[in-house]
Amino acid sequence: MAPSRENSVKQGDAENSKTSYKKAINGKTELLLQSRKHANEIFDVLEFLQSEKEKEVLFAIAACQKIFCALLERGDLYVGQLPNEEEIVEGDRNADEKYHIFVRHRYNNCVEFLLENIGHEAFQVKEAALCALMKFAAAEGKRPLQKLEWSEHYNFPIELILAVVRCLLSETEDMALLISRFQEFLEMDDVRYYVMSSVRDSITKVMEKNKRAVMPVYQTNVFTLLTNITIPSKSSDINNFLIKQDTKQEDWKAAKLKEQKRAFEQMWLTFLKYKLPGGMYKKVLVILHESILPHMSDPTLMIDFLTAAYDLGGAVSLLALNGLFVLIHKHNLDYPDFYKKLYNLLDPSVFHVKYRARFFHLANIFLSSSHLPVYLVAAFVKRLSRLALTAPPTALLVVLPFIYNLIRRHPSCRVLIHRPSAADELCNDPYVMDEEDPGECHALESSLWELQTLQKHYHPDVSKAAKAINEPLSRQEEDISELLELSTFELMERDLKSQVQPVPLEFDPANGLLQSAREVLGVHFCLE
Repeated sequence: MAPSRENSVKQGDAENSKTSYKKAINGKTELLLQSRKHANEIFDVLEFLQSEKEKEVLFAIAACQKIFCALLERGDLYVGQLPNEEEIVEGDRNADEKYHIFVRHRYNNCVEFLLENIGHEAFQVKEAALCALMKFAAAEGKRPLQKLEWSEHYNFPIELILAVVRCLLSETEDMALLISRFQEFLEMDDVRYYVMSSVRDSITKVMEKNKRAVMPVYQTNVFTLLTNITIPSKSSDINNFLIKQDTKQEDWKAAKLKEQKRAFEQMWLTFLKYKLPGGMYKKVLVILHESILPHMSDPTLMIDFLTAAYDLGGAVSLLALNGLFVLIHKHNLDYPDFYKKLYNLLDPSVFHVKYRARFFHLANIFLSSSHLPVYLVAAFVKRLSRLALTAPPTALLVVLPFIYNLIRRHPSCRVLIHRPSAADELCNDPYVMDEEDPGECHALESSLWELQTLQKHYHPDVSKAAKAINEPLSRQEEDISELLELSTFELMERDLKSQVQPVPLEFDPANGLLQSAREVLGVHFCLE
């Protein structure tokens, strides 16, 4: 079917419009770069940055990038404290200086529009604006816009980077996609260093302004940016810079691994100082020991965050204990309440939660040392045994080998198995289940009568596992890793697939029900 004349006209108008704005912007760009007398053409180019049409904005961003990078390279922008535009007319300045001041003001206008476009609804515009701003940062580094005496920042355009970071850390919009695009620039050592400083300042200002209240969107953006930052492992890896310094680069803070780590540490500590959205604690704790602690000069400063995370309960408490365990073993943290906190996580719910496998995996690591005091291990063994009385079969098939492994590591706990008075303790067990301190629960004075009870469990696998305590335990520990993810479905499927041994009977086995009309029930329910 041939297109209508009306559609052809509309298509032609669209093509003409596209050609017209491209031609207009290209023409004005060429005039601006050819001669100063066409300086006012910049207003028309900047106007396209505020267009409602995405393609016009994209084309204008590319043009502005070309124009101002060229003007910066030529040295056409005013350097120093920028005077007001009114002073250009009133003041006694020569033509060159007036032109430089004018261009610098237009450059500032362009930067403002580009920063606004980082919040544009179209991702292509966001990305183009971000890349143009980073091009400007590189150009400013070569031609600084401030008169430089000695400065710890050398000629790095820190104000521009601050502005970019403020836009990336939006309080109202999820910027994850653009932040992932920004990761390319975070691989540059100087950009990374100043971004970390900018993020730290932003967190303090925004969170204090909002009276430390949880800000899910903002804090999610901050977390996304933080997790895209990776610190080099050694000083020789710091060699990738957006801006090369002509002199004394080795004295520049951004070029020192120690300063990079300090900025990284301060950034994370500032972020974790404030209350986080609920699900974010888990995300932080999962990456803590691999991505955060190794790059901190003093990892023990994380103890306040980990203690606060433990108080949230559930999986977060367990992950917080994992962080504390890393600090204890790798960074010599003295934290005497660690095993008390782990002991108090043992309650009936631990057998029914999604993180059950992770719990027993980590608990196995936490209790792996053979130097733990016997009263402590006995408390864990006894508490697990008591909880086992109400646990589902899938959990019991993990808990029982876990208990046996603890006894193997600590032979002194065998007294819990071979106590002569065990039969009398069913009515008078000295163990205090409600005691929060494992040192005061009197576990060593008790026995494991609970395991004898489980020998009569309805599930044959559980009964068999419980009866293992009647035989001398081997020195070789059982591998529980394959049992951690065992589900009820898998357990039933395994039982259904198992081969049943035929048993001799004294009567004829039934081959089916309701098969004959002569049977009593068959009269009414015969299937024939």
